[in-house]
Amino acid sequence: MAPFFELRGVTKCFARVIANKDVSFSINRGEVLALLGENGAGKSTVMKILYGLYRADSGQIFMDGKEQHIHSPKDAMTLGVSMIQQHFALVPAHTVTENIILGNVRGKIDYAACRNEVLRLSRQYGFDLPADEKVGSLAVGVQQKVEIVKALYLKTSLLIMDEPTAVLTPQESGKLMAFVKEFTRGGNSVIFITHKLKEVMAVADRIVVMRNGAVAGDIRADETDELELSRLMIGKEIVKAERSREAGESRGVRLELSDVAVRHKNQAPLLRDINFEIARGEIFGIAGVSGNGQEELCGVICGALPVTQGAIRLNGEDITHKSVRERISLGIGYVPVDRYRDGMVMDMTLAENMMLKTSYHPKWRKGLFINEKLLNAETEAAIRDFSIKAPGPDTPAGELSGGNQQKVVLAREVACGTQLMIMDQPTRGLDLGAVNNIHTSILAESKKGKSILLVSTELSEIFALCDRIAVIYKGAFMGIYPREKLTTEKIGLLMAGYSDTKEAEQ
Repeated sequence: MAPFFELRGVTKCFARVIANKDVSFSINRGEVLALLGENGAGKSTVMKILYGLYRADSGQIFMDGKEQHIHSPKDAMTLGVSMIQQHFALVPAHTVTENIILGNVRGKIDYAACRNEVLRLSRQYGFDLPADEKVGSLAVGVQQKVEIVKALYLKTSLLIMDEPTAVLTPQESGKLMAFVKEFTRGGNSVIFITHKLKEVMAVADRIVVMRNGAVAGDIRADETDELELSRLMIGKEIVKAERSREAGESRGVRLELSDVAVRHKNQAPLLRDINFEIARGEIFGIAGVSGNGQEELCGVICGALPVTQGAIRLNGEDITHKSVRERISLGIGYVPVDRYRDGMVMDMTLAENMMLKTSYHPKWRKGLFINEKLLNAETEAAIRDFSIKAPGPDTPAGELSGGNQQKVVLAREVACGTQLMIMDQPTRGLDLGAVNNIHTSILAESKKGKSILLVSTELSEIFALCDRIAVIYKGAFMGIYPREKLTTEKIGLLMAGYSDTKEAEQ
């Protein structure tokens, strides 16, 4: 019997970069296929070819043994293929129903009938969507459900999901997995693009591992384990970096925030009554779904965002009203959540990016000129120490992969952050190898006595590295906990706004 869909010899190049090289695999009806691989492995590219967003340079696509020519998403949807991408394609000003039917109905619209169908599909899969609410007012996890119901409304039989749990709490992720299993029980199929091994083992029937644009393995989930999958993904075994249980003993307060709030006129508070301390050598974690005030908290500490009330102290000194430059001079390093927007200048060389934050420092001067010999020597040391894959200091930052760009930012901030390092999702979107390298660096800096503020949406990262964990929701802390007092279930409820103050620190 022919597979439901099959790709044979698919190759795709962008300029001189080979994104996919002779990729061949299939998916059967009623099957969950996980497409696993590091960033840049070619997972999303090959799925965009199947969905009609890209055209392959060579290769074939078959449905039930018959060759298909998919030139656009419209062609794919005609065949019952839908794709939910990492960045949702919803209109915030429209209601849930309007978003779901947008582009899918023609002529005179029976809105009541469409709304009833949306509610029926929503109830069938346990989503309980508010059909008349505007999408812009919904939490990100609910928005994802809207995208799924939009695909179901089109009578999708092959659903492609690209990193679907990146913005979800553990409970929401669990419900998504339940939906995937229910959906495939009816004979439909799901391709699940991810780099999270635990998700793969929880939901997949079969796993296709991609590396460097090619298929590195095609195996049944019940015949493999996480160790084998990680080897296939990166070509070698990884020893995971993890915080030792006795690490992070209190050695005096380094950073202290007292009653910090940020409010703009006629707007909801961005931060509300934030109180916490970080000790020397401690890794303090901030867990929460993106967009709940994490970026604003980091901005307040590094000086980019002024506070409305409260005080910030570093080593006992009040720095509440000090400038960004003054805080850099005091030893605060900051790895921002968006390296493209706030962390690097892509047209600059690695050397130029390395001195970007301390260009005013006298050490870079040689008379009226920049001391290029010193700058290049320090950049070469960073390339060596942080395993940055780059030809040399003169390489433009934009020519590096995302993981290596992040290592450059980390190397610079390690040098700047002699007292405190603020790290806002430092491993977001990175593959296993790059993540482990950054985790090792975080632990090494903590052992030197530096204080680390680590913001992450990845609970495995928070639990592996942090001594204490604060959960943030809508700009306020739901509590601060020693990591051994938290479970994945409990932290998920706190991330969703369910209060539990009994075991939190007062």
